[in-house]
Amino acid sequence: MNAKQTMTPAAIPMVVVGGYLGSGKTTLLNRLLGNTEGQRVAVLVNDFGEINVDAALIRSRSSDVIQLENGCVCCSIGDRLVQALAAVGERVQRPDLLVIEASGVSDPTRIAQVGMLDADFRLNAVVVTVDVSNIESHLRDPMIGDMLRRQIAGATALVLTKCDLVGAQDVEEAAEWLAEIAPRAAQFRAEMGCIPSSVFFDEAPRVARPFGHDGGGWKRRGSDALLHDAISSFFHRTTRRFHKQRLRQVLRELPAGTLRAKGLVHVLEKSSAQEFHVVADRVRIADAAASAVHPADAIAVADAVDAVESVLVFIGCFAPGDEALVRARLDGALAA
Repeated sequence: MNAKQTMTPAAIPMVVVGGYLGSGKTTLLNRLLGNTEGQRVAVLVNDFGEINVDAALIRSRSSDVIQLENGCVCCSIGDRLVQALAAVGERVQRPDLLVIEASGVSDPTRIAQVGMLDADFRLNAVVVTVDVSNIESHLRDPMIGDMLRRQIAGATALVLTKCDLVGAQDVEEAAEWLAEIAPRAAQFRAEMGCIPSSVFFDEAPRVARPFGHDGGGWKRRGSDALLHDAISSFFHRTTRRFHKQRLRQVLRELPAGTLRAKGLVHVLEKSSAQEFHVVADRVRIADAAASAVHPADAIAVADAVDAVESVLVFIGCFAPGDEALVRARLDGALAA
């Protein structure tokens, strides 16, 4: 071994975390970051839209968070992904693990392929979260079904989430469907985002080429292009506080094309920031402190100047007029 080889640093282990909108990716990452086993973990977060809410929800658990906003990381901002990876690889103090959280409409296998082009990284796993409470309807959906199957088929590990919302028989049926789509992927049933940390930290030699690779590079397929063209996002910011129940009602009555809504908000009834999520027909508003999210994170994400600014992000296949309708209803939920 010559001197040059001796000085070459070891490749950085990399894990790509994918999964459809609202399937529990951020919860999974926050659990990982709460138990890093002394390892230095860097997280690259891609979110669909101009405001990267997921980065704010993760930042309090790790000081090493890289943000990529306003697009699908495997499509419209692919060059920025390459640049971000190169910057991590050039660090003097490199992380022990890089985790890439893909947006809910990204193909994690393609992202893994991009990372594998850089010799500074070694792929450990492609982890895909699956919301078992909605898996049947999502797979049957003519718009997202094919995309979801590709996400699942490319996984080396599948994390079944929200198992507590359905019966044991439903979970077993979901596991069988997933085994048919990705027969070589390991399955884990997460409890509040908890899975064995070895899924992230242990090298898996079998993923030298991610499952689902078709030999044709990572060029977009026609159905992917149609889906990404159909999905858009918008955000709403305000420094006034909301009435919590009025806000909850607005979130329950979002336009039919809404796929996901999330954000950090300030309500009249609470002194601290509230974290909210809308997935399918479920609305959750909870104290952001429960997720260790400091209100200042909202400022960093939204580039705000007011410490009580609320940031709300909506993702979906919106019809003309939907955005104006949501904004008007949000204004109606504000306190005087």
